[in-house]
Amino acid sequence: MASAELQGKYQKLAQEYSKLRAQNQVLKKGVVDEQANSAALKEQVKMKDQSLRKLQQEMDSLTFRNLQLAKRVELLQDELALSEPRGKKNKKSGESSSQLSQEQKSVFDEDLQKKIEENERLHIQFFEADEQHKHVEAELRSRLSTLETEAAQHQAVVDGLTRKYMETIEKLQSDKAKLEVKSQTLEKEAKECRLRTEECQSQLKNLHEDLSSRLEESLLIINEKVPFNDTKYSQYNALNVPVHNRRHQLKMRDIAGQALAFVQDLVKALLNFHTYTEQRIQIFPIDSAIDTISPLNQKFSQYLHENASYVRPLEEGMLHLFESITEDTVTVLETTVKLKTFSEHLTSYICFLRKILPYQLKSLEEECEASLCTSALRARNLELSQDMKKMTAVFEKLQTYIALLALPSTEPDGLLRTNYSSVLTNVGAALHGFHDVMKDISKHYSQKATIELELPTTTQKLITTNDCILSSVVALTNGAGKIASFFSNNVDYFIASLSYGPKTGSGFISPLSAECMLQYKKKAAAYMKALRKPLLESVPYEEALANRRVLLSSTESREGLAQQVQQSLEKISKLEQEKEHWMLEAQLAKIKLEKENQRIADKLKSTSSGQVVGVAQERAAVVTAVGQEEAAAKAVPEPVHSTSEIGILTRTSDSEAPDVESREDLIRNHYMARIVELTSQLQLADSKSVHFYAECRALSKRLALAEKSKEALTEEMKVASQNISRLQDELTTTKRSYEDQLSMMSDHLCSMNETLSKQREEIDTLKMSSKGNSKKNKSR
Repeated sequence: MASAELQGKYQKLAQEYSKLRAQNQVLKKGVVDEQANSAALKEQVKMKDQSLRKLQQEMDSLTFRNLQLAKRVELLQDELALSEPRGKKNKKSGESSSQLSQEQKSVFDEDLQKKIEENERLHIQFFEADEQHKHVEAELRSRLSTLETEAAQHQAVVDGLTRKYMETIEKLQSDKAKLEVKSQTLEKEAKECRLRTEECQSQLKNLHEDLSSRLEESLLIINEKVPFNDTKYSQYNALNVPVHNRRHQLKMRDIAGQALAFVQDLVKALLNFHTYTEQRIQIFPIDSAIDTISPLNQKFSQYLHENASYVRPLEEGMLHLFESITEDTVTVLETTVKLKTFSEHLTSYICFLRKILPYQLKSLEEECEASLCTSALRARNLELSQDMKKMTAVFEKLQTYIALLALPSTEPDGLLRTNYSSVLTNVGAALHGFHDVMKDISKHYSQKATIELELPTTTQKLITTNDCILSSVVALTNGAGKIASFFSNNVDYFIASLSYGPKTGSGFISPLSAECMLQYKKKAAAYMKALRKPLLESVPYEEALANRRVLLSSTESREGLAQQVQQSLEKISKLEQEKEHWMLEAQLAKIKLEKENQRIADKLKSTSSGQVVGVAQERAAVVTAVGQEEAAAKAVPEPVHSTSEIGILTRTSDSEAPDVESREDLIRNHYMARIVELTSQLQLADSKSVHFYAECRALSKRLALAEKSKEALTEEMKVASQNISRLQDELTTTKRSYEDQLSMMSDHLCSMNETLSKQREEIDTLKMSSKGNSKKNKSR
């Protein structure tokens, strides 16, 4: 069951893992798409920035051109202002020049007007382009922010999914480890089951051989020496002692004890009910302390005062019945003689109820005739009178069935054995009817008490008495319900236990035969007790169990340690192989590194100092940070330390600056160290990934094998358990059959011995008579 739950849990986790994996792929695709969109939008922003820069440059050139034209216009206006007074002096000479100047002015005006219009148009275009650029930029920025937020959300989802995947992987690994442990335990149990089945088969075989040999011997003895089979005759079979069933006797004693407790509670409630009813008659409807009650109630009170002499014997009879059921007796209806006594006590109590019933009804009628009795109270009294009649009838019915059950112990022909079950079911029905009647009495009496509580003449003594009667009625109702449910729960057992008696027979013939059987049982028990010999000293059971647990735990721990040692040896051999492989790889890498260093050294020696400077200039993209730090070092005379991408370098002033070769050495050494470190990290990551992949494959294979072995072991366990149960059933049946046969043989042998002794006595008497006759003949 636990393995099925674990397998279901593992399947659920696998399904969730596949779903989450599919969702992760979809989310990864969405993140990639969003990243591509954000990259495209960034490219668009760059293009818009470039176009904006171009427009700004055009605008700057146009403003510069406009300024030039404005200066030119000012110069022309100044020239025009200077030419006007001169024209007045020499109009004549200047007519031709004025015409020329007017023509030039008109040309300049047209040119100026065109430039102004063009400038205005360019301003409008620039303003529109600027506004459009700002709008596009705002849209792109908002879209970029939304995309960034979405990307962050997707990244958070991806992180959560990865965490969840890791958790599920850890859970699956833990479940896998548990399943491996469970599979190992199941394998051990299967081994134990196989050993047990083999032992059982061998024991069964030996037992079968032993019993077959004993059966042959017994059959020979029976055929030779048993004159007749007494189980064929019911009169003789009733005298045979049945097989002792201690469990049945203990169960019957337990049931009798429960019934005794219920009857004691019922007796107590009946005593309280009758006593408080007597007390109520003394105070209602007329209080005996104030006035004389009616003769009817006096007689009724006198009878109720005698209730203990009728109710107490019920408890005593049930107690005697409980004491008669012991572990050594055989409890059936033919042997429960004390049930007749209980039935007689119940009959006397029924007579008491019949005697007080008319007085009780008349007392209720007298209450109804009182002046303060209302219609509701009168109705309740009538209902109570009907309930009392029903209660007496139910007790009579119950006494009839109990008397029938008591007949087999006194009169063998009074009740047939086939009617036992119907009588028991009728007893259960009568008890349920008694419970229903008591519920009605409790309901009606509570209603009556509430009505009487509202009457003006109700005294505190009457209220207290009514409460006591109600409590006793409730106790009676609860006791009747408990007895009814108790009998209903055990009626099947009662019916099934009726067959308990002499074997291969219909039961006891008469109470006399049952009594004789009990005497024979006592004699047989005394004989067996006399034959019992003290056993030799042996190891106590608790100590043997403790030694067995220690032995099993030591063997299990030894097997587990052996498995662990074997696994550790395999791991050590694998690690040694990997160590040799990586040592060879390291040697090859070392040789390659030495060759590379030699090549770099040769190259550096072949190059001149000028070429070194050229190389340094070519690597300016790498050493930009170094040049900036050198410029800062020139401004500051003290040495400065810089932590850049190429390592930690120390520089001083121009007089103490290192040369180019030392700097190149530092850079080369730093990059070589960095390359070595990155290659080692890469190799470590590759080795870890390969190891993890191999371990995952091995674990998956082991898990599949473990599941297959688990299924096979479960099937083997089922088959083994079925075989064991079948063998045990066969063993028990064979044991019982052989024990029955042996008991029959022993009985037949006893009867045969008795017949042989009788025949010997007859032979002796015949010999004595023959001797006497011979003596008489001789004397004659």
